[in-house]
Amino acid sequence: MLRTWAVFAGLLLYLELIFHISCFGWSMSNPFFTIMFCFAWAGAQTMIVSLVKGRWKKVMFYGAIWLSVLWTALQLVYVSIFRQPLLWEAVFQGGEDALTDYWVETLSGVLGVLPYLLLLAVPAVIIGIVFRMKGWSLPESAGLEVLRACVAIALGISGCLIVLVVANYMETDFYDNYREFYNPMGVVETTGVFSTFLRDTIHCSAARVTDWRGFEPEQTEVSVEIEPPENPSITENGEVLPGDETDSEIYGESGMTGREDAVVDTHEFELDYEALHELAENDKQIWLADYIQGMEPASFNEYTGIFDGYNLIYITAESFSPYAIREDVTPTLYRLTHSGFIFENYYVPLWQTSTSDGEYINCTGLIPDGQFSMRESGDNDLPYTLPAFFASQGTDSYAYHNNSLSYYDRYVTHTNLGYDFKACRLGKLPADPWEQQLFPMEHPNQWPASDLEMMQGTVDEYIHKDRFHAYYMTVSGHMYYTFGGNDMAAKNRESVEQLDLSENGKAYIACNVELDKALEYLLEQLEAAGQLEKTVICLSADHYPYCMTDTQYEELAGKDLSQGMDLYRNSLILWNAGMEEPVTVTKACGPMDLVPTLLNLFGFSYDSRMYAGRDIFSEEEGMVIFNDRSFVTDSVVYNKSTRQTIWLQKPDGNDIVSDADKEIYFADMEQEVKERCQFSSYVLEEDYYGYVEK
Repeated sequence: MLRTWAVFAGLLLYLELIFHISCFGWSMSNPFFTIMFCFAWAGAQTMIVSLVKGRWKKVMFYGAIWLSVLWTALQLVYVSIFRQPLLWEAVFQGGEDALTDYWVETLSGVLGVLPYLLLLAVPAVIIGIVFRMKGWSLPESAGLEVLRACVAIALGISGCLIVLVVANYMETDFYDNYREFYNPMGVVETTGVFSTFLRDTIHCSAARVTDWRGFEPEQTEVSVEIEPPENPSITENGEVLPGDETDSEIYGESGMTGREDAVVDTHEFELDYEALHELAENDKQIWLADYIQGMEPASFNEYTGIFDGYNLIYITAESFSPYAIREDVTPTLYRLTHSGFIFENYYVPLWQTSTSDGEYINCTGLIPDGQFSMRESGDNDLPYTLPAFFASQGTDSYAYHNNSLSYYDRYVTHTNLGYDFKACRLGKLPADPWEQQLFPMEHPNQWPASDLEMMQGTVDEYIHKDRFHAYYMTVSGHMYYTFGGNDMAAKNRESVEQLDLSENGKAYIACNVELDKALEYLLEQLEAAGQLEKTVICLSADHYPYCMTDTQYEELAGKDLSQGMDLYRNSLILWNAGMEEPVTVTKACGPMDLVPTLLNLFGFSYDSRMYAGRDIFSEEEGMVIFNDRSFVTDSVVYNKSTRQTIWLQKPDGNDIVSDADKEIYFADMEQEVKERCQFSSYVLEEDYYGYVEK
């Protein structure tokens, strides 16, 4: 029994070591926890082998060995591609899509870690040879053998529990993350593959799994009645720095002027909190009612309603980065990011389901909860999305994606958001009735597909309407970045040949040349239709190009990105042709702030307490929350993974927060992060907007 247990334990520890080195280098983990867990896991495997009889004993023995190797290999490949471990939720809801629809990326990922994959298989082969040559026997189901296995399991579990108890007593992030499982990447880095497997299995057993098979295309009914404010007011906001501080009418001839003498008002609905508590069916709904009631609604400000009655084109740009912007190569992106509103401290976090979660936070103003939050919201009541507010004023909303209708179930989720959603390919859906939801593209099967062709195939559907809202999810910037395996990089190769970058950097910028062409075409069509002056363009990334190594990304950026949360710094486009002078915004902000910010700018009557994000132009301090609960505010940058804290300073060189107040401030910010994450989680889980509507 001891020999079999030692073989299993040694194999598991070896697999954990190779996995950790390949994915995280020599970074610190929690080795005692990993070792104890492997001891317990090996004991469980040994017990199973000892309890079966006959030839099934060898089947179970070698099956346990090779399943351990294959699971580790699968996780290694998945982490190398998506920067997240493969969880059960992804297996059930999207892992197949990710590894089959993106088979080129999968193949590239496998080739990229091939030496490590071969190393993982080495001990399994050696074990098979040694057992065969030596004729070693496997443990029998004798009472003493089973007892020994139980002792190994008990000792391993006890060791793990000791680590958790000590971690809890010391109030460490390690304990919180393992208990709440909010950052699986952190868990797999600190505790290992097999501990994460068990933790995920426990977590998944309580998760809600929704099946939308049989869904038919139908526009979502909008139940909320919303009227714009008749006389929006402004408050002073020190975070927004106009390009010309002496000129309040920074918008020139377009009529978008500051409104300086109005009565202060707030963005809130008249909610019956007593009814909210009476409707509550559990503690989570009670917590939500108390949380909303305790929040201060945002006040109107000088930018409230400046785009009242305008059109909105809202774009989530695949893997967009500020380092794709070059005045000579991507002139339209340069123009849009250097005029209009200019955001100096905009961050785009990377979430567990990278693109889908990026869309979720962009479209809902809520923080993703675990994986596939957009899918989870597919049958929820969502009356506070942008299409709902536009619909309340009789304006249609359209959504487009130059990939398949079925991928990430967007044909469900985006319809539920309130959009008339169309794509360029069917994916896994039948032609009848879904063919009507396709828009024409010259090369729909290119990979990645062309953002320019998507614009050319869709703009005419809405541009001549009196008013419209259009949403785009682009794909031209999708990984991997090579001229040999990326159609957009190959198409625009000539545009980037002069750049002093590696192939990876050149190919990435070449992909974004296609996005630049798409935006150029869009602006031309808006101007030709007489809609340019009355249209706002907002563009945010879903995530940075995470398939690049840190070295490759820093080469693209031309600078070190290891400080604070610099890896996630990005550019936000918020632009209208009528803005003669740029407006510089120094406030810390991110994608969760976009929906409430746009609602304020467009003068919609909304409740600011229904979102995890905040209006960027409000008086409230800026905050960006990341997947591992790191955060950036206007006063501090905190990287939870590296434990790096950077206190920001005033122009005079002193910290914004005094030394005496730092401990209290930091604790308040950590609590704020937890509460906003919990709010988002409970809203999604409880379908809570439906209760607010009642």
